[in-house]
Amino acid sequence: MDDSSVWSLRLADEAATLAAGRQLARGLGGGVIVTLHGDLGAGKTTLTRGVLAGLGHVGRVRSPTYTLVEPYELPTLAVYHFDLYRFADPAEWRDAGFAEYFGPHSLCLLEWPEKAQGCLPPADLAIHLDLDGDGRQLTVTALTPRGKQCLSILTTPAAD
Repeated sequence: MDDSSVWSLRLADEAATLAAGRQLARGLGGGVIVTLHGDLGAGKTTLTRGVLAGLGHVGRVRSPTYTLVEPYELPTLAVYHFDLYRFADPAEWRDAGFAEYFGPHSLCLLEWPEKAQGCLPPADLAIHLDLDGDGRQLTVTALTPRGKQCLSILTTPAAD
């Protein structure tokens, strides 16, 4: 994979994780699928809170651990935040009817995607959060041409 397909950043604390999520939001839009990887407590939901704030969501962002999906209807985009940790079998993905959430006007963020392995559409971006001392190491990898476009927007300095 070439350097333009990967973006890495060390996150010192929760505030840095939220800021990285807001920055990440610049490259995201409808039809994009993002997988979130990391141990329990690695910051996947915190990063998602930052993404939603960066997309203009105002209000509470709940972890979908027990509901499996939390929807956020923004003016131009529907965002679906999935947490598949509780899935025991990938077939639960099909049984839940979640495939209907994926489309050109929705952004789908999936925690624990390996729990539905073989059932999910291909991800555009894979995000890994790894514990790094007191902080985290964030690695974003573009997996598709659309993902590479998202990453390109993300890594372009914002206009002031």
